[in-house]
Amino acid sequence: MGIIKLQNIRTFSYHGCLEEEAKIGSDYRVDLEIKADMRKPKETDELADTVDYVHLNRIVVEEMAIRSKLLEHVAHRIVKRIFAELPEVSRILLGVSKLNPPIGGDVEMVIVQLEEYRS
Repeated sequence: MGIIKLQNIRTFSYHGCLEEEAKIGSDYRVDLEIKADMRKPKETDELADTVDYVHLNRIVVEEMAIRSKLLEHVAHRIVKRIFAELPEVSRILLGVSKLNPPIGGDVEMVIVQLEEYRS
């Protein structure tokens, strides 16, 4: 087994329960870690035999572009899609962060983190 990490994927998205969040948007950060069997690509040196991190990044960016009220919801969509499109992935650790959230305090970010295993 092996781990692939994509750290600090930055997007500008429109998630949130407030109407103004839907209009003005906000900066987000996504951190993704996947676990997959890497025995074959270690030997073959072929992209087709591993989990392509370009594909992982595309899933994150596309799902972050679809508005959700809750970070939990967009995170779940990302996890479901990775499992559906990349059968080699056995575990996902995903953090979706809203930077400078409008919560009435000096908070750098709020983070929703999911850890899911292929069933």
